[in-house]
Amino acid sequence: MSELNEFEWEPVPGLPAPLPPDENIIWQGSPDWLALAIDAFHVRKVALYFAALIALDLIRQLTMAGADSKALLAGPALSLILCLGALTLLASLAWLSASATIYTLTNKRLLIRFGIAIQLTINLPFKQLVAADLAERVNGTGNIPLQTRAGNRISYLVMWPHVRPWHFRHPQPMLRAVPNARHVAGLIAEAVRTNSAIGASNDSARVETQSTSVVSPLDTAGA
Repeated sequence: MSELNEFEWEPVPGLPAPLPPDENIIWQGSPDWLALAIDAFHVRKVALYFAALIALDLIRQLTMAGADSKALLAGPALSLILCLGALTLLASLAWLSASATIYTLTNKRLLIRFGIAIQLTINLPFKQLVAADLAERVNGTGNIPLQTRAGNRISYLVMWPHVRPWHFRHPQPMLRAVPNARHVAGLIAEAVRTNSAIGASNDSARVETQSTSVVSPLDTAGA
């Protein structure tokens, strides 16, 4: 008997339902967990904070008269233990978050599946997108925040960490800590451009069809 996977209900990993016949996947990916730990869970800042605490504690102990080696190491040792515990917890949360997240780009929309305890999927059709930005890191990972049209509100707390930091009033969904972010941003731009061109072509065809159906009877009557 096969072992059940927590996402086995998905027809395709990252998708809550099968795609329509005219829709196909262009790209799928997940956040780089280490980049996510640094960017969203701030492990580097936490490490620096505890390093400063340990240094200050050592300086304080050294300036105290009569402090022995045991007392000298007691305070910094406790801070080090707390530091390792905090970093382990944050790194574990980043790894779990990255493992549970799948970004999916199709020829019609973007989907963000996320959530450690409760899995949710945000559906972003291209017609709801206004713009996409790129914040690239030196190692090639980066964030791709997405500006949506007015009226398409999302919850900052529900979407975190897949949301642009500090944009509380108008939250912006974001592909976070994406490997090869520049390439992915290019794929999104091309998919949106192609979809818009197809939509404009279809609209023109519909207008031409409607015009033909109206003009033809008039021409017949005039004859």
